[in-house]
Amino acid sequence: MAVTSTEFWDRIAPGYSKQPVADSESYARKLATTQALMRPDMQVLEFGCGTGSTALEHAPHVTHIVATDVSAAMIGIAREKADHAGIDNVSFKQSGVEDFNAADGSFDMVLALNLLHLLPDRAAALAKVHQLLKPGGIFISSTVCLADRMWFLRPVIPLMQWIGKAPYVNFLKADDVMGEIATAGFEQQEHWTHGRANSLFLVCRKT
Repeated sequence: MAVTSTEFWDRIAPGYSKQPVADSESYARKLATTQALMRPDMQVLEFGCGTGSTALEHAPHVTHIVATDVSAAMIGIAREKADHAGIDNVSFKQSGVEDFNAADGSFDMVLALNLLHLLPDRAAALAKVHQLLKPGGIFISSTVCLADRMWFLRPVIPLMQWIGKAPYVNFLKADDVMGEIATAGFEQQEHWTHGRANSLFLVCRKT
């Protein structure tokens, strides 16, 4: 029987936390690109933080990071990592995009890495990101675009979801994602794609 996305991520969290980065070169490039835009006085929000590795990498470059994930198991592991590393300027919180609450314009930067393709309502998520950013704030996303290169998986994913082996996944095209982000009120600064799944890395600003 199909499981919810939260149940799926809770179940795989222990194994997920031990997996090496699949594309270390692209990951390093993403980290460097993001950190080049960070300032010591920044307040940052990360949606879909998983077990917290990226938030902890960015922590030395900003004042504070709020890192969220729908999975309590992921958040528990992330907190353990932060405690072990002695990092105290990252606050981990179990939350989805739709139920996260903060004042409008609370953040200088919002990250949504490997997330948008997992959300049923991207328009609402992008509106929330726009609302939470300060004027001119930076939005950085990394989105798997399966419809560009791996369209043949379309009939397979629902079966995997039904047996609990996959979360909710949208089959997206990179051009469509960029269009949606522009419609939500962001101006593109930089983008590039990588990998078999055509992951789109996008840097933009709130207009």
